[in-house]
Amino acid sequence: MTPALQPLRRIAAYCVCTDGDTVLLVRASAKSGTPGVWSLPGGAVDHGENPVDTVVRETAAETGLSVAVVKLRDVLADMRALPARELTIHTDRLIYEVTVRGGALRDRVGQPTDLARWVTLEEAKQLPLRRFTADALGLPEAAADIRPDGTPQIPSFYAVPGPDGLHRAQRFAAYAVCTDRRNRVLLTRISDGYPGGGCWHLPGGGTDFGEQPGVALIRELVEETGQEGRIVELLGVASHRDAAQLGPEGYPIDWHGVRAFYRVQVARSSRPVIHDVGGSTAEARWFDPEELDELPLTEVTEEALRGVGLR
Repeated sequence: MTPALQPLRRIAAYCVCTDGDTVLLVRASAKSGTPGVWSLPGGAVDHGENPVDTVVRETAAETGLSVAVVKLRDVLADMRALPARELTIHTDRLIYEVTVRGGALRDRVGQPTDLARWVTLEEAKQLPLRRFTADALGLPEAAADIRPDGTPQIPSFYAVPGPDGLHRAQRFAAYAVCTDRRNRVLLTRISDGYPGGGCWHLPGGGTDFGEQPGVALIRELVEETGQEGRIVELLGVASHRDAAQLGPEGYPIDWHGVRAFYRVQVARSSRPVIHDVGGSTAEARWFDPEELDELPLTEVTEEALRGVGLR
């Protein structure tokens, strides 16, 4: 255990790639924060990049193989300390299943990873694995990340100056397609002054530092609507960039949002109550499916509702 250091958040995408009874793994080099530790291929999502493109790009760079994404497998978060770099890192990780399209396995020189290998699960058990990799493969942890002794209190959304002088922000969030026993849909209206002000949106929001997406979603549901729900399934992940978003900050922000969408059921629905007053949520209401056609919906809400057959 170590005290919380300088906080850093990032979003990353990784792949589970199998060939018969073997799985593709890469080893962290001396240039990384965890030298000698093995993990799934993948890495950080660049600003504005779709995580699907990230996992294809990173896998090719780390292994020499071209892969095609089959499906999203899981979304999770973890927090670890890197004392040598004076950092506490929260990483939102998107895990995809992929297939190999071609290429040839190769090692790298002078990069954050230096080896790429096909290994059986029995062989993987003997390797020092990153915690998220062991979890994804259903294996016991063979190497524990250093856990920080505290959780930094930083906002889920903050903008920093980018290389072009424009402020930029990257945020990970979780949203719910939420229904009750009457098949009504729960939506929230965005407050004026926020992007999409006046439109109806899915309940949810940004995850806190050290918080799992599912936990954040249930918390946001209570804060925005007063409803207690149960997550049924992970529906997918969407990526959206607005190169000059205008919000309550009053200046343009190059904004990149990565959102996880879940199906949520509320067993005992009630009249929505907004507990987080004065924020981005102006109103919350239950709607019958036939009422949705008359509403001004955000694009992402329209897409999510269509994906589950509610539009």
